[in-house]
Amino acid sequence: MKKQFSKVEFNSILSNLSKEFDIYAPVSKPFKGMFSDTDLITYDKINSIDQIHLNEKSFYSAKEITLPMRQTIFYFTENGFTEPEISQKKALVFIRSCDLHAVNRVDQIYLNNKFSDKYYEEAKKRVKYIVMGCPGKGWDSCFCVPFGTNTSDNYNLGVTFKDGYIFADVKDRELESYFTQGINKDFEMEFVSENLEKVNIPENFDLENIITDEMWKDYDRCIKCGRCNFTCPTCTCFTTQDIFNRDNEKTGERRRVWASCHVDNFTTMAGGHEFRKQPGERMRFKVMHKISDFKKRFGVHMCVGCGRCEDACPEYISYINCINKLAKKVGESNE
Repeated sequence: MKKQFSKVEFNSILSNLSKEFDIYAPVSKPFKGMFSDTDLITYDKINSIDQIHLNEKSFYSAKEITLPMRQTIFYFTENGFTEPEISQKKALVFIRSCDLHAVNRVDQIYLNNKFSDKYYEEAKKRVKYIVMGCPGKGWDSCFCVPFGTNTSDNYNLGVTFKDGYIFADVKDRELESYFTQGINKDFEMEFVSENLEKVNIPENFDLENIITDEMWKDYDRCIKCGRCNFTCPTCTCFTTQDIFNRDNEKTGERRRVWASCHVDNFTTMAGGHEFRKQPGERMRFKVMHKISDFKKRFGVHMCVGCGRCEDACPEYISYINCINKLAKKVGESNE
C-alpha cells in the first residue's frame, strides 16, 4: 500500500502509533557533538515528523535500541538471582537502508550463531523498522553501494520526503490500519545509486600474506579509543561486569557493556597474556573481520558502508583508504 500524506496527516498517524509504539528517529542535540560548537545527531524518541533530522547522517546508529550500551542481565543476592523486568512496549525505528542491513548482520551474531541470545531476541520481537530514502549520493563518507546495502525492500514501512509531503510504502499489515488518511499515490523509494567515495572491496587474497603485511604498522597512530566500534552499527562485542552494592557486597547486579577490539585488555587472558597489543594489529583484526571472516561464515560482508567510523575517528584514520589499499595490494583495484 503506497500513499501520500501531508505533515499534519502524518503527525496524526505518529500520534496514534505512539499509543502502542515508542517511536525513534535521528534527532539533533545542540552542542553535544564531537566539538564544543557542533551538534550531535543521534537517536531519541520523537512524536512529530519535524523532530527527525534528515539533512545529516546520524553519528550513532539505532543499534542501542535492541542492544543497549549497558544492560542488566540479572540481580543477585546471597540466596539467588532475579532477572529484570523488560518493557513490553513496541518500538518503531526510522533508519536508512544501510542500517537495516546492519540489523541483519547483528541478527546473524545474536540469533543465528548456534545459540540465540534471549535478551536480544526479546528486544527484536518488539521492533519494526521504517526505512528512509537517502538524498542523492548520500553523504561524503558513505560507501554503501559497493557493499550492496544502498537499497532495501524488506522494511515494515518505507518513507520518502519530497516537496513537503511524506510518501509511505506500508508493507506491514499490522500498521495498515493506522494509514487510512492520505491519498493513494504510487512512488519509488529514493535510494542511493552511486557514492561520492569509490571503494574496491578485495574478495580473493592470500590471508596469510595480508595479515603479516607491513601496511598495518601505518595504523599504529590509532589511540585505541574504540570510537569506530561504538558508532559502528554492526559491532557486537561486549564484556560483563559485576556491580556490588556498597552496603552489602554479597548483592548486586551483572551487566553486559559494549566492548571494543581496539581498546586495551580486550584480548587479555588469565595470566595476563594479551593478543594484538599494537594498534595496527587491532586495526587489521577489525578490517579483516568486516570484509573477510564474517562473509565466510554468513555469506555477506559485515561492513555495510555507513561510514560512521570515518566520521568518528579523532586520528582521521580512513577505513575507506584501508580497504582500497588492500585492493591494490592484491591486484583488485579499479584504479
